Amino acid sequence: MNDSPGWATPGSSPSDGDRQGTPAGQPATDGGAQQPDQPTGGRKWSAEQPPPGQWSSPGATPPVDTPPPAAQPAAGWGQQPGTSYGGQYSYPGGPGQWGPAAAAKPGVIPLRPLGLGEILDGSVATMRTHWRSVVPITLVVATVIQVISVLVQKFMLSDLPLSSTEDMTAEEAIDSLGSTLAVSVVNQFIQVLGTIVVTAMLTMIFSRAILGQHSSVSDAWRDARPQLLRLAGLTLLLALGIILLGAVLVLPGALAGSVGLAVVGFVAWLPLIIWLGIKFSLASPALMLEKSTVVKAFARSSKLVGGSWWRIFGITVLTSLIAFMVALMVVAPFQMIGLFAFGGGLDSLEDGSAQSAWGPLIFSGIGLIIAQTIIMPIQSGVTVLLYVDQRIRREGLDLELARAAGIENYGTTGG
Repeated sequence: MNDSPGWATPGSSPSDGDRQGTPAGQPATDGGAQQPDQPTGGRKWSAEQPPPGQWSSPGATPPVDTPPPAAQPAAGWGQQPGTSYGGQYSYPGGPGQWGPAAAAKPGVIPLRPLGLGEILDGSVATMRTHWRSVVPITLVVATVIQVISVLVQKFMLSDLPLSSTEDMTAEEAIDSLGSTLAVSVVNQFIQVLGTIVVTAMLTMIFSRAILGQHSSVSDAWRDARPQLLRLAGLTLLLALGIILLGAVLVLPGALAGSVGLAVVGFVAWLPLIIWLGIKFSLASPALMLEKSTVVKAFARSSKLVGGSWWRIFGITVLTSLIAFMVALMVVAPFQMIGLFAFGGGLDSLEDGSAQSAWGPLIFSGIGLIIAQTIIMPIQSGVTVLLYVDQRIRREGLDLELARAAGIENYGTTGG
């Protein structure tokens, strides 16, 4: 990784439209010459047609027994193998064999605009290739989160009455609701703190993995530590923004006792926080990799997401669905074992004792530790790779990445 954080100066590279190349100067071939016996009604047919299965590129008619000539790049397409083509297509396998242009791949992703599969594959490949750095970070953080969560649930919910909701007095119902909300708030706070640490360290590991470089846990911590407080501030501002929007849109109807007004406020609040969440979804990697301030990170994310909101939204939703399915498959068996082997079965669910019994809590915590160890790297990786992908598309970051990876003559134009 090069010494300049973020690989390139933000905002100094050309826009999307400047990076698109158009083929020009296609070499002329003899097959394109007009024969004297051809009709002149606007169509020019070659006298020699290629046999079935040996089609050549448009305008070229090589002899049947002559192998097709090597592909020569047209004017303006003179990139070396591995150069970002800005989504253009060439014929890397020879005339008539069209496909995506080759791109350099020093690390887990090719240095060109990425597709959905490449983003997901790059995230998983980093976790698989650099597991000695990724797994310890996520495993330790997930274990700390779940240990604290189990203790909080055990000692904050154990004093609640075990009677059903119908038999509770108003005072007992209020106490139960208050304790449940307190446990939820504490768990969410711990989860957020752990996520901040994981996001910061994994962002550094992914940034090196893109260049094909390894990063130890100590390296990741050393690189991430200066930005931890800013990342915490960024996360806090996002959470406060969500809460304030809810207070403005939903709370007035709830305080007025108007269910309809509260529902209308909620319907307006939900899509708004989704829109803002995607708009600022790239703020964390921008903050960490560009060493910027919180305000600049929000501005960078807004700029990078602009025009690609629906694409980033779709990839984010798909990643969340994958994470949910993985968590469900991992956690559910542990919860069943804890509930039926050590928690009293369905009777404990009916009387509420399962929520504070050691067996269900411990086994559920073990399942969540395993699930989070798998899920957190995937989600963090997708966010980082989306950030890199947007900068490649908009700012030519692939050139800076190639230089940082030590690739020579990357992006040079040939005649």
